[in-house]
Parts: sequence; C-alpha cells; structure tokens
Amino acid sequence: MNKIVNDFSITVGTKNGSGSSTANNTILRAIFKMGIPVSGKNLFPSNIQGLPTWYTIRANKDGFVARREISEIVVAMNPDSFARDLASVPVGGAFYYADDIKQPITRADIAVYPMPVKELVKKDPNVPTDYRDLVGNMVYVGVLAQMIGIDLEKIEAALVFHFKGKQKPIDMNLNAVKAGAEWAKANLEKKDPYYLEPMNKTEGMIMADGNTAAAIGSIFGGVQFVAWYPITPASSLAEALNDYLPMLRKREDGKHTYAVVQAEDELAALGMSVGAGWSGLRSMTSTSGPGLSLMTEFAGLAYYAEVPVVVWDVQRIGPSTGLPTRTSQGDLTFAAFIGHGDSHSVILLPGDVYECFEFGWKAFDVAERIQTPVFVLSDLDMGMNQWMSKPFQYPDTPMDRGKILWDKDIEELKGNWGRYLDKDGDGIPYRTVPGNRHPMSAYFTRGTGHDEYAKYTEDSNAWLRNMDRLKKKHETARQYVPAPVLHITKGATIGIISFGSTEAAVLEAMHQLDRDHGIKADFLRVRAIPFTREVTEFVNKYDQVFTVEMNRDGQMNQLLTIEYPQIAAKFKSVAFGDGMPASAKWVREGILAQYVAPAKLNGRNGKAAVKVKSTATRGKVRKAAAKSTAKTVKKVASKSAKSRSSAKKTSATKKK
Repeated sequence: MNKIVNDFSITVGTKNGSGSSTANNTILRAIFKMGIPVSGKNLFPSNIQGLPTWYTIRANKDGFVARREISEIVVAMNPDSFARDLASVPVGGAFYYADDIKQPITRADIAVYPMPVKELVKKDPNVPTDYRDLVGNMVYVGVLAQMIGIDLEKIEAALVFHFKGKQKPIDMNLNAVKAGAEWAKANLEKKDPYYLEPMNKTEGMIMADGNTAAAIGSIFGGVQFVAWYPITPASSLAEALNDYLPMLRKREDGKHTYAVVQAEDELAALGMSVGAGWSGLRSMTSTSGPGLSLMTEFAGLAYYAEVPVVVWDVQRIGPSTGLPTRTSQGDLTFAAFIGHGDSHSVILLPGDVYECFEFGWKAFDVAERIQTPVFVLSDLDMGMNQWMSKPFQYPDTPMDRGKILWDKDIEELKGNWGRYLDKDGDGIPYRTVPGNRHPMSAYFTRGTGHDEYAKYTEDSNAWLRNMDRLKKKHETARQYVPAPVLHITKGATIGIISFGSTEAAVLEAMHQLDRDHGIKADFLRVRAIPFTREVTEFVNKYDQVFTVEMNRDGQMNQLLTIEYPQIAAKFKSVAFGDGMPASAKWVREGILAQYVAPAKLNGRNGKAAVKVKSTATRGKVRKAAAKSTAKTVKKVASKSAKSRSSAKKTSATKKK
C-alpha cells in the first residue's frame, strides 16, 4: 500500500450544538501549524441545535484548498447521519466512529476504526459530567493525531490559541486528546494510506475568517459609526467590531470615538448609517440578502442624495429566506441596480480574507471620494470559515475624505458653491458636513428633485442634468475602484472570469484542464464594479470567455453582456448555485461542457470549430499533482499615478 501524504480531506459528522467546533478548529489549526496548506468548511443547519453538521478539512501539499466532493477520511459522531457518513467514504478510505453508535457496518472495502469516546472521557475525573459530551470530541482529535500523524505539540498550541491561554480548559481538552492518542496507539492497526508530514508552506501566514478581517480593516479605515441587525452569516462581522474596537480605539480619557448600535431591523440600520454618513462620519452596516432587500429604499436615498456609506453584504443563498447557512453569489445584480428608477452601484468584490481586510478600509475611501453607497459583497464561505492569509498590513495610503469644503474653503470661494454642481467635470460635486461654521455651508438634503444648488425643483431639464451627472460620476468611479487580479498561462487560448471566493476552485480547475485536456487559460478575477479598463482589455483577447460564479442565472455574465453587448456571444456562463462552496470539479466540468476547440491553434484567437466533451465522470475526482502552470504574474494597480495626481489637484481633501 503506497502512502498518500498531505493530499486528502477529512470530514467530521456531528450534531449542531454538540461543541465539535472547538475540536475541528483544533485539527485545522494544528495542520496549519505543521506547515501544510489547509482549509476548513463548516456545513451546518439553520436551527439552533440537534440537526446533522459536517466539517471538512482539506490538506493539500500543492496549495489547492477549494472544496472537494469526497473525503478520504470520515469521522462519524452522530447516529442520525451515521449511514450517510459510512456510505460517503470512497473505496480505500478510512471510517472512524464512536463505538457507542450501534449500527451495522457492512463495508469491507474501507478501513474501519471504532473509538471508545464515552469510555475514555468517563475515566477522567477532572471532566465534569455536564462537560463530557463537549470534551468527548477531543477523543477523535487524539485518535486522528495518532493514526495520521498530527503533531501533538501543534494541537496543544492550537488549544492555547483557542482558549486564550486559560490553563484549566486547555488541560481538560488536551488530556482527552492524549487519552485518544494513547488508546489508538495501543489498540488500532493502520489499514489506510493517509498520512500527514510537516512542511514549510504556511510560514509567515495567518488563519482568519473574512468577517473578522473585514471588521479589523474597517477599524483601520477609521469607522466611526456602525448600525446593524443580526442575520446569518453577517452577524459575526458586527460582533467582531464590538470585540476589537475597544482594543484598538483606546483613549486616555476613556471616551469612545465610535458607536455601534444594534438597530430594531435592517431598515433602521441603514437609515442610521446614512444619517451618520451625511453628518461626516465614516459609517457602515452589515447584512445578508434578506436584509439587503429591506434596505433598498434607504440605499436609493443615499445614491440620489449622494451620501457616502458602506454596506457589507455577506451573501447566502436565496431568494426569500432561502438556505441561511449556505453560501452563494446571488446578490450581484440586485446590488448593482438596487433601488427603483435608474441607479448604478459601486461594488467591491473581495476574493480572499486579506482583501476582506483591505476592502474594509478601502471601501470608506471610495465611498467618500465618489459620495455614494459602496457595497462590499463577500459570502458565507469566505466570511465564516477559516482561511490561510498573509498578515494584514496597515493602510499604506492617506485617508481619502474626498471633496469636502471646510470654513476656509468656502470663504475663499466667497460662498459661491453648489452642493450638486459639477465644478471639475468628473461628475463628483463638493460637499460640506456639520461642523462647518461658515454661514454659506448649509444646504437641504432631499431625495426629491433638486438642482445644482440643492434647491427643490420639478424642472425636467434640471432632473436630466442631475441624472446625467450621476451617470458621469459612476464612470469616474472606474479609476478609484480596485483593479482585477490577472493570472497568465503561457499559450492560453481561452479566458476565465470570476469573482470572490471562487478563485481557489478556478485555479485548481485550470491546472486540471491543462494537465488532463491540454486546455490552457488566462484568468481574471474581477474585484469591483464598475468594470475597469483591464476587464475590457481581457475580454477582447479571446474567442471564448467563461464566467464562473456561484448562482443559478450567471449574474456576472449578465453584467458583462450589458457592458459589452458587441461581443456578448463570446461569453459563456459557468454558473452553479447549490449552496456549497465552489469546487474545481464543477468549474472544470462546466467549462468542458461548453468549450469549443480551435480548428487550428492560432495564438489566442483561433477560430472555434470542434466541441470537446468532458472525459471526467462524476464518480471520479482526480488528485491534484504538480504545481499549477497558471502563474500569477501581475496584480494590476487600482489607480494610475496620473489619476491620483489629477484628483489631488481638483479636490479639497482632509487627510489623517
């Protein structure tokens, strides 16, 4: 039997509310600390307690960390999902189970390992009776540690991190781990090929979830006001703000420089945030799809009244209540045109945990520069699950407050200014905020018709001028939003576009397409709407552009078709929305189902002639082998030096 090292997945089946989260995250973090690229996906129900829950950990020596449809190792701790868990193990896999579950095991094509979980926990007098079920989860951590080679020192370090150095819970859980490991060493014979061995591929990296990263980034961006209403999967973003603001915003006099308000509903949350943004504060809210639906009216007000505010939408699958604990990218077109009438939103699309942090502060700069709501679309997979990331870096550019006029500015203008007057020709007007004491600084903010000087009017020409200016302002936004990330493959004949958390699956699918089918692709991950010039250049290079996304209708593909109608025929939608995180398999199969091979290889623009059918079957998932040939060669800068210089000359800014 040949060893399989650092290239398999582990799924643990438990009950929601059983306390398994600590055990699973301990395994994840210990593997990470061993230097092995790893990811964790939590599949949990939307009830509070009792229904089946699965947590999947993928370790991969080549750095492929997207979800896979199978797990070579399955741990069954829940009698309700026992039969399903047993059936899911692939031939040659390993099945660990709590031996108090008395259900038949009829398979002879897998390795089976019983674990005396309850017996081992009962033997420890330091575990209170009401803690036995919780601590019992640590027994399977210890058994796995012994059987596949998880370093016990790394497990202890993970427990120290989780319990923040509190020795009593650390010792209680670590003793259960050691008991499981010692029992496995004495009683189990290894019958499967799966092992972990130390590497050095996570050196200098951290693990974090996207919601926490977004909260910390927002704090570094100077957030002053937050209003929110609880909703899965966005609640932990506001909760992280409550955790970190007192730590990172300490003043010697003990006063707060921020306010976090739990509103009575999502309407009130955005209404408060719009009011705070109007008053000059850096304000934000966080929600998910159903909450965003309720925020529509206030979003339209902020767009038309030109009030800067940031809205984080941690997407879950819809419509309606949908599946609250499943991931999706289904809010894109809704956010792009939110509100009745003609409107265009500025949207930022983080693709990893680091960009959740980065866009946390950058969203405020864009919102105040453009004077508009900025929607940041994350998703449940990125927001709630743990991901590897490079360490967060403090913002390297000054805070951009945009075109704000202060007392001295209005004095120099001799009061001759208009709140909605396009003085610079970029569609962005100047604004004042409360605190400006000049008598000519005041204006009336309204969602009804107004002219360049904020005066009420129903004049048709004034309405058209204002709407045209808002459209021009949206065009100007292209130079301020983050540019896409480009991955180039030598000899590429097709293009792939995606956004958000699908990147890991796309990169792995590109490797498989090249290795198994000889199809080479360049890949552009879009990071913002409106599209920048880099997107235009990319889509014009290829006869086939595949758009990968986690929704049913291909919403990014729709936006590309609207933006580039003259080449709409070349866009091919690879959309799939079942609530699960993207996998390389469905990305690969989706591309193969529509791919047309060039009749003659002619650089990147061969004439399409032959349709290639997929040779992969649904029951077979190949393992990733050598390094991906798709290589990141450049990350395009989001603003040119020229546009920065121009912006500085034409605007009044207050910098920190």
